[in-house]
Amino acid sequence: MKLQLSATVLDSPDPRALADFYRRLLGWAVTTEEDDWVMLKAPDGGAGLSFQTEPRYVRPVWPAGEGDPQMMMHLDIHVDELEATGAHAVELGAELAAFQPQEGVRVYLDPAGHPFCLFVD
Repeated sequence: MKLQLSATVLDSPDPRALADFYRRLLGWAVTTEEDDWVMLKAPDGGAGLSFQTEPRYVRPVWPAGEGDPQMMMHLDIHVDELEATGAHAVELGAELAAFQPQEGVRVYLDPAGHPFCLFVD
């Protein structure tokens, strides 16, 4: 039996807008674009990112407090230039999170509120 992860799927009220953010951030190609579904392909052939419409999507809170909508997952993105890449992410529509848990890592929120981390070794 062979199993291979093909993609991580992020819910969004606007999957096209969120896919466009990650397309520009990562430089990945769109392979499928429908009204409620967009797929991005990793250039190295690894797992991609997909985006689907979720009409009842609730933006997570980072870090979540009691009763807040919690993130269910986040993306870790290795970068060689933390500050420059962070500035690029903000230019594209990301927001630097107020809470930063550690050195060498920066937590951002994408336009739909999903946390993602940029990190250096």
